[in-house]
Amino acid sequence: MVGEKVLRLEERLGFTHKGIEQRFTQLPILDAHRLAARVSGDSAVAFSWAYCQALEGMVGEEVPPRAAWLRALYLELGRVANHLGDLGALGNDAGFAFGLAQFSRLKEGLLRASHEALGERYLMDAIAPGGTRRDLARNGAPSLGRYLREIADEVLRLRVIYDEHEGVRDRFKGAGTVAPELAARLGLTGLAGRASAQAFDLRSDLPCEPYTQLSVQKIIRTDGDVAARVAIRFDELQESCRLIQHILGALPDGPHRSPVREPANGAIGAGLIEGWRGPVWVALEAGPAGTIRRCHPHDPSWQNWPVLEHAIIGNIVPDFPLINKSFNLSYSGHDL
Repeated sequence: MVGEKVLRLEERLGFTHKGIEQRFTQLPILDAHRLAARVSGDSAVAFSWAYCQALEGMVGEEVPPRAAWLRALYLELGRVANHLGDLGALGNDAGFAFGLAQFSRLKEGLLRASHEALGERYLMDAIAPGGTRRDLARNGAPSLGRYLREIADEVLRLRVIYDEHEGVRDRFKGAGTVAPELAARLGLTGLAGRASAQAFDLRSDLPCEPYTQLSVQKIIRTDGDVAARVAIRFDELQESCRLIQHILGALPDGPHRSPVREPANGAIGAGLIEGWRGPVWVALEAGPAGTIRRCHPHDPSWQNWPVLEHAIIGNIVPDFPLINKSFNLSYSGHDL
């Protein structure tokens, strides 16, 4: 630093070394989806879905239609919850505690509605090989849909407050800018990438079921600063609320899980899901007798952490927490 201006940032990550990849090799291949969900807790649905997608691909199993739609419901609920939490924290980092209070209230309400409709607040174990462990409660769709409409309406009003608050606007605008050219050169991906004109979203670019039927609107910004990453969250939150309403109204009848057999020794599979932070990748290789020879879970933060080192250059030290939160990368997902 010189004064309060940052000249250079060097990150030191992965120092805990949790041993997740080794732990995978000690678990039965049909049970390790639970560990996948815990690679990065805020992306539990994306990681467990990607793991199950890899496993199901190895044995050629297709999940029941209802299971595919429930998985998308879980994924979009997680996206809404994380965006609500981030928007509150970003307001707080800009000295606007009112934003933290309001978005925290909305997130807690969503977690309670999720528990009532699906039996879990954070959906850590909702997805399993062959489908889902949980189905929607009998009266879950109307109550969940009603609360999502309330969230969408309140978030619209809160967005106006954020946009019109001079102090918040001053802190967001121009902070932590990543130009589209730099984003492309460094491979910035996911939410942060879309804020810097990197127009990639697996839900529309490489959709799995049921996203082939949902017509996801891709949200793109070009400014690449904190304000753009905040705007992406606001827009994607509204889009996820729309998708959830569609899913609840079109959820097919039938079973929500089918049996999955153990893959043959040496079989290889891969899963790729657009989590709330970006693309989540799981590569899986089967060992003998239902074991795992190797499993690599890959969080989008692997690509995005180096970009944060560039985003902070030239900004002042008090803006680092704000810029860091605008990316909100995963420490846990990087530390395998």
